[in-house]
Amino acid sequence: MLDLKDYGIDMWNPEKIDSFRRTLLNWYDQEKRDLPWRRTTNPYFIWVSEIMLQQTQVQTVIPYYQRFLEWFPTIEKLANAPEEKLLKAWEGLGYYSRVRNMQKAAQQIMTDFDGTFPSRFEDISELKGIGPYTAGAISSIAFNLPEPAVDGNVMRVMARLFEVDYDIGNPKNRKIFQAIMEKLIDPDRPGDFNQALMDLGTDIESAKNPRPDDSPIKFFCAAYLHGTYDKYPIKLPKKKPRPMEIQAFVIRNAEGKYLIEKNNAGPLLGGFWTFPIIETNFQSQQMDLFGQSQEILETLSQKDAFSEHYQLQPTWHETVHKKLTHTFSHQKWSIELLEGSVSDDKLPNHLELQWLHLEDFDNLPMATPQKKMMAQLLK
Repeated sequence: MLDLKDYGIDMWNPEKIDSFRRTLLNWYDQEKRDLPWRRTTNPYFIWVSEIMLQQTQVQTVIPYYQRFLEWFPTIEKLANAPEEKLLKAWEGLGYYSRVRNMQKAAQQIMTDFDGTFPSRFEDISELKGIGPYTAGAISSIAFNLPEPAVDGNVMRVMARLFEVDYDIGNPKNRKIFQAIMEKLIDPDRPGDFNQALMDLGTDIESAKNPRPDDSPIKFFCAAYLHGTYDKYPIKLPKKKPRPMEIQAFVIRNAEGKYLIEKNNAGPLLGGFWTFPIIETNFQSQQMDLFGQSQEILETLSQKDAFSEHYQLQPTWHETVHKKLTHTFSHQKWSIELLEGSVSDDKLPNHLELQWLHLEDFDNLPMATPQKKMMAQLLK
């Protein structure tokens, strides 16, 4: 077991811990947010909400959560969902590996637990896409197990509470905050305890514009009492996303339909439909979309590369569109639209392509970059 003294942290005595629990939970009972997933103890519903809330704001999640459970009301429905419907349900939330892992986990539950969500922390932790935080949240909220749910919000609160001099952005340091929470968590109301800290960390003790004077636990908080609140938490800056120049080909046939492609190979936007895209300097992972060697493509212009790969000969238009941008966690795309039209619209068989009217685009899963391209086109 980790000794917190080795990290410069003096844990409180039992009486102070009990007082802290009462103070936090009394505040939560009066101030807790009324959220759809807090009106249930169904572990499947709670799981869906927790995965959606990763990297996404609460108000954004609510309509997605409600629609997702309408479309996939049971673990079995999720396990058997077609990919396009699954991606359509998640469209706009980003970080699409989350929903793919959810389906794999649902299939695990069907196979290994006869379709019943497991109730042991160890079993929950073994499910695809469920890390220590999510396993702790589900265990405590759905099954009342005294398991901490340690995310960035909770680490921020703990860092201020005990003046923790370790970077909360370094995964190696998570064990420190886990150990603190194991000492503090209320054994009788672990789910409420975890959710109280989540609420506190997203509002009063937020990363930007916190209101320490309004915090219900300010008189327990070492950083508040010592005047060091602005120092905590310690978090080193993240690496900036890599800039990339992307060319998107907006090709229309004689019927007024546009060429779109399903990305079955690229590491980004896999499974989504988009205008054909290529990186201008041919350095991107997205070159996987073309299925050709980089050496061949480097000898071609973007237009020539397009014609070579898609076996189409567009008449290129002079329309100039303003570049648009989209930022992923590790890449920042600058996207330029290049328009053209074809009279012969026969498509090659080795790619998943189709011609589609703009008004029918909503029937297919399309990620945010494609929606931005469509909005630019319609201008």
